[in-house]
Amino acid sequence: MAKGILKVKAKSSGGNTSVKMMAKHVMESGQRKDAKTGELIPALFLQTLIVKLADKVVFEANLGPAVSKNPYFAFSFEGGASGDEMTMDWIESTGKTGTETAAIK
Repeated sequence: MAKGILKVKAKSSGGNTSVKMMAKHVMESGQRKDAKTGELIPALFLQTLIVKLADKVVFEANLGPAVSKNPYFAFSFEGGASGDEMTMDWIESTGKTGTETAAIK
């Protein structure tokens, strides 16, 4: 299995879970030119990121070409306990998709 693009730290405390997540992704806007050829670099960015806990959506982001390289997300939600597993689904502008998991500590 290929290593995922998401690096996640999730911690549960007092009935709430806080999540810090970074997506290792180039996030090309489609407006930048290649320095060698002068041609536009095609757009390539994360369009959607959905985080679920027990099939319940706890975070959803609809992104666009203006988001920077390796975007960072931080959020919290009610619920979750140490050992629970979150599922993270992402969709690129190219249509490529991925699913990754991370355990809450």
